[in-house]
Amino acid sequence: MPLALLALAVGAFGIGTTEFVMMGLLPDVADDLNISIPSAGHLVSAYALGVVIGAPLLAAATARMSRRTVLIALMALFVAGNALSAFAPGEVFLLAARFVSGLPHGAFFGVGAVVATGMVAPERKARSVSLMFLGLTVANIVGVPAATAMGQQLGWRATFIGVSAIGVVAIAALVALIPREKAPAPTTGLRGELAALRSVPVWLALGTTVAGFGALFAAYSYITPMLTDAAGFAEASVTLLLALFGVGATAGNLLGGRLADHSLRGTLFGGLVSLVLVLALFPLLMRTEVTAAVAVALLGMAAFITGSPLQLMVMEKAAAAPSLASSANQAAFNLANAGGAWIGGLALAAGFGVTSPATAGAGLAVLGLAVAGAAWAVDRRRGADAAVSGRERVVAGHVPAEAEAEAVRR
Repeated sequence: MPLALLALAVGAFGIGTTEFVMMGLLPDVADDLNISIPSAGHLVSAYALGVVIGAPLLAAATARMSRRTVLIALMALFVAGNALSAFAPGEVFLLAARFVSGLPHGAFFGVGAVVATGMVAPERKARSVSLMFLGLTVANIVGVPAATAMGQQLGWRATFIGVSAIGVVAIAALVALIPREKAPAPTTGLRGELAALRSVPVWLALGTTVAGFGALFAAYSYITPMLTDAAGFAEASVTLLLALFGVGATAGNLLGGRLADHSLRGTLFGGLVSLVLVLALFPLLMRTEVTAAVAVALLGMAAFITGSPLQLMVMEKAAAAPSLASSANQAAFNLANAGGAWIGGLALAAGFGVTSPATAGAGLAVLGLAVAGAAWAVDRRRGADAAVSGRERVVAGHVPAEAEAEAVRR
C-alpha cells in the first residue's frame, strides 16, 4: 500500500477527533460560556449540518481542480474552523466556527477515497479506503479520549488548538506524500457531476448508508445509559468502554476492506446481517458487565465492516462523478447520525426501556438490508437487460464472435 495513504489517515484522524470530542466537552463549554448543556448540544448539530451541506457542495465546486490541491485546501479550511473554535468569544461565534469545521469533513473523505483507490491496483481498492478510514476509527480509541482529557485539564479551548495542530501535520503530510496528478484535472464540471447522480443504484446505495449507519447511531447515541442503568457499570468506566467500541470499529473497518476486495456485495450483506443480530441481542447482552463489554466491541465491528463496501459501491455506481458521490455518502452518514439518534430517542420516550434504542436500531438495520437487496435486484435486472440488448445488436449487425462475447459480458 502506498505511503500516501498515511497522509489521508492523518487527516481522517484529525477530523474524527474534532467530530466526536465535543460530546465529552459539553459540560466544560456550557460552564465557560454560561449556557445550558442542551444549548451546548447545538454545537454537535452545527458540525453535522456543516458536513451535510459542505460534502456535496464543496465536492461539486472543486470538480475541475486537482484532487491533491483540493485535499490540501480542505484541510486548511479544517484548521481554520478549529482555530476559530478555540478563540470563539461566545456561543453564536462558536456555533458558526463548528459549522465551518464540518464543511470540509465529507468532501475530504469523498475526494480522499477517490485518490486512495486511484493509487492501488483494482483488487486492493476497498483496502485502500479502509486504511484511510483507519484514521477515523483510531481517533475513537486515542484521539477523542486524549483530546477530552486535554480539555478537562487545560480548558476546552486547548483541545481545539491541539486539533488544529493535527490539521497542520496533515497538511504537511499531504504536501509531502500525495503525488501530483500526471493526467489533467477532471473536466466534468458541476453539471456533469450532478448528472452522474441521476441514477437509481446511486440513491439506493446512499439509502443503504442512511439506514445501516442509522441503526448504529440509534443504539450508540444512548450507549451510556444502557451501560450504566442496564449493565450496572459506573459512569467512570464508560470512557474505557467507548474506547472498546473504537477497537471493534477499527477491526471491523480493516476486515471489511479486506473482504470487500473479494466480494463487495457479499461483505455488505454480511455486515448488515451481523449488525441486525448484534442489535437484536443487545437487551440480553446488557444484563451483565462482561457481555455488555463484548456487545460494545461487536457493535463497532459489525457496523464498520460495511464502511468501505458502501463507500466503494457509491463510487462505482457514479463512475462519472466519484468525488461528488463519495462525498454525498459522507453526508448520508451524518444524516444517519442525526436520524438514528432521533429514532432511538423516540423508543426511549415511548417508555420501551433503556435498551429499546438498540431494538429500534435492529429494525433500521433490517431496512438497510431491504434497500441493499433492492439495489442488488436493480443491478441484476440492468445486467440482464444489457446482455439482451447486446445480443440483439450482434444479431442485427452480424458482429464477430469476439464482439458478441464482449456484449454479453457487459
